[in-house]
Amino acid sequence: MDTGRASQIESPLEPAHFTEHMSVAQASPVTAAVREDIRNLAIIAHVDHGKTTLVDVILRQSGAFRSNQSIAERVMDSNDLEREKGITILSKVTSVRYGGIKINIVDTPGHSDFGGEVERILRSVDGVLLLVDACEGPMPQTRFVLKKALEQRLQPIVVINKIDRPGARPWEVVDEVLDLFIELGCSEEQLDFPYLFASGADGYALRDPHDEPRDIEPLFEMILQHIPPPEADPALPFQMQVTSLDYDDHLGRMFGGKILRGVVRQGEQVAIIKRDGSQDRFAVTKVLAYENLERVEVAEAAAGEIVLLTGYPEVQIGETIGDAQQPEALDLIHIDEPTVSVDFIVNTGPWAGRSGKYVTMRNISNRLKREVKTNVSLRVEPGATPDTLRVSGRGELQLAILLETMRREGFEVCVSKPRAITKTVDGVLSEPIEELTLDVNDEALGAIIEALAQRRGEMISMSRDEAGNHRLVFSVPTRGLIGFRTDFLTWTRGLGLMSRLFVDYGPHRGPIVTRTRGSLVSKETGRATAYAIAPLQERAAFFVRPGEDVYEGQVVGDNPRNEDMVVNICKAKHMTNMRSSTEDATVLITPPRLFNLEQALAFIGDDELLEVTPDALRFRKSILNDLDRNLALRSARRS
Repeated sequence: MDTGRASQIESPLEPAHFTEHMSVAQASPVTAAVREDIRNLAIIAHVDHGKTTLVDVILRQSGAFRSNQSIAERVMDSNDLEREKGITILSKVTSVRYGGIKINIVDTPGHSDFGGEVERILRSVDGVLLLVDACEGPMPQTRFVLKKALEQRLQPIVVINKIDRPGARPWEVVDEVLDLFIELGCSEEQLDFPYLFASGADGYALRDPHDEPRDIEPLFEMILQHIPPPEADPALPFQMQVTSLDYDDHLGRMFGGKILRGVVRQGEQVAIIKRDGSQDRFAVTKVLAYENLERVEVAEAAAGEIVLLTGYPEVQIGETIGDAQQPEALDLIHIDEPTVSVDFIVNTGPWAGRSGKYVTMRNISNRLKREVKTNVSLRVEPGATPDTLRVSGRGELQLAILLETMRREGFEVCVSKPRAITKTVDGVLSEPIEELTLDVNDEALGAIIEALAQRRGEMISMSRDEAGNHRLVFSVPTRGLIGFRTDFLTWTRGLGLMSRLFVDYGPHRGPIVTRTRGSLVSKETGRATAYAIAPLQERAAFFVRPGEDVYEGQVVGDNPRNEDMVVNICKAKHMTNMRSSTEDATVLITPPRLFNLEQALAFIGDDELLEVTPDALRFRKSILNDLDRNLALRSARRS
């Protein structure tokens, strides 16, 4: 195994690294140069099937780290939110060396809300490692990422992961994966996929699950054998498509991708072909290649390599960087449309600006403009008022991640209830439909089926395994799934598994009631008291605790009845001649119900907003004053 460092790398332009082969994509025999010293691959899978853990093992066993070097688990999940939530949000590139071959590896998100990351990054690789859990088998996101890889005609290697888990059924899962390949209409070459059995947690890969576990060397050997080297002719004019964007305080905007042909050099003039077809020229200031987890500055890089470039401030995903004299545009990257939207509104609450640094619409607009330059699955449009922007994405989680990131940066904003994006198809009002897969036990089965029926879900299939667990597959409108996850975790006591995948637009399925409880709305601004909360807590759940400041129009709890109730949560016990104000003050107060951002977005009512600040999440009515709110309601009823 080659454990050479960056200083020991041969020149990327060494002629011996390029060989000629026959192109199978052409009708007539055509010779093309390939980079025999490079393999570019992406690791794709359903969420929590072990992608990032496997990358950790690859890095460790390839010699990327010193034997005495302390490295955190899930080293590729460098983002704080990724570590907190245990998911990959942003795709990342690393590289290792084996047998003198450089292997560029892209770790991709597994959650469907971040599918845009997967779609664009597949443009920069030549093959994929498809990880499938040996217990769960192919899941909805497995189908999504595999479909995208097959459409790009990428060569797959299947890794049946977590074979050390109790209940693992490796050979059955291989058959299920084969069925999925056939169902997705793969080519004969793709259908003849190689496969391995692995445990990322224990650090081994096997050609047969009965072999003695050692290390992951069989995986390295299979990558070199089955992942094709990139077609790359250094003699042709330079061409690269931008598939990733990044920013550095010292280097500024960085844009990356796989060099498809030619050579790029530091200081060289190149052309950019923008999305609208216009062109501009600039000088490349830095060329950065990947070595293990580091970005290494190089003087030049040749076709087949994945690199980052600097030198131009305004670059978008999908644009082409090419030869200054012979620029040639590539097809733009297609990204599936968003399905859910929310309104971003300037915080007009009485405490606006108390904890946030960026509170104006100009601040919010500039931040969202920066976001859409790197997040291709997001869309930002003008809202109904000058102080409103409509932000659309793939799901509640993606929008919640964006909001959480912004609040940690010091932003304050109010957001509306998420809503599914409808459109007219062939004259019929249509809405996004998703395939929902659930793994549940007997105890939760009835409640879940009933709830999904109320949310306009249609059962596709139901099966039961030997342990008595059920797998349910439903077709459900996206709007019917808003807020469903919280209830699902309650019914299954946190033990159920839920995954969803956008399928297509279908006819609108009629009204859905997802919230049957009203809100408790604060009557005045002040400090909540135990005296006011105690009489109400037996029939209402509160979101604030005694001693916490509240304002008029703030939603402080939920009402068991399907109607709002205005309460004086600041009412205090007054002193009289007979008793003091502190007598009998000892009361038991139930701890308030707390929300994370995803749960909070799901809870918002139609006439409510979620106030997001660096130090708090607050529910509030869109119209804070009770009198003004009633007048607006009467006016709406008359119209």
